[in-house]
Amino acid sequence: MFISFEGIEGCGKTTQVELLTKFLSHRGIHYVVTREPGGTHLGKLIRQMLLDPAHSEMEPLTELFLYAADRAQHIAQVIRPALESHQWLICDRFADATTVYQGYARDQDLIFIQQLNEMATQGIWPRLSLLLDCPVEVGLARARQRMVENSLEGREDRFEQQDLAFHQKVREGYLKIAAQNPHRFRIFDASLEQGQLHEEIVALLEPHLNDMD
Repeated sequence: MFISFEGIEGCGKTTQVELLTKFLSHRGIHYVVTREPGGTHLGKLIRQMLLDPAHSEMEPLTELFLYAADRAQHIAQVIRPALESHQWLICDRFADATTVYQGYARDQDLIFIQQLNEMATQGIWPRLSLLLDCPVEVGLARARQRMVENSLEGREDRFEQQDLAFHQKVREGYLKIAAQNPHRFRIFDASLEQGQLHEEIVALLEPHLNDMD
């Protein structure tokens, strides 16, 4: 069972991934948790390049290819092996994020991105993609609060530093993709209290707990 979590900055993906993995552990379900970018050793190096605010000169096309490179390595080293061993795979963002961030928000060619994603993923896509949706202002306020709590104020990454319009395009892009792929996407209200949101996610996944693919 391959599940991806998607959403804007500060939507609570990381928290919900952690809560879900604790739930799966409690139920005795074997799983692999990973993320994009950065799910492999090579991917961690790519992630550093992509998020480093010092790389403000990075061309959108360069950014796009780096994400594709990270994904190709991720498929080979983590995702395919996990699925072949019949483990649940929980991924914090996947190829839809590239369509949204580099396509809708960066204005790169969507058809080219689709082709690149298909090559990098080798046709492997999540069974379910959970979109945690909330207003941009709410997500960014949470992200800023998290930075303060972790004593990281003023150290936002390249994407957190983008203006409000950029993040609005990201949210709108996600909602468009979800509407285009209703068989795969489920939208959740990310402004809900963490525990309530987790309960709604578990309720959705309960019928799939015995799935082995």
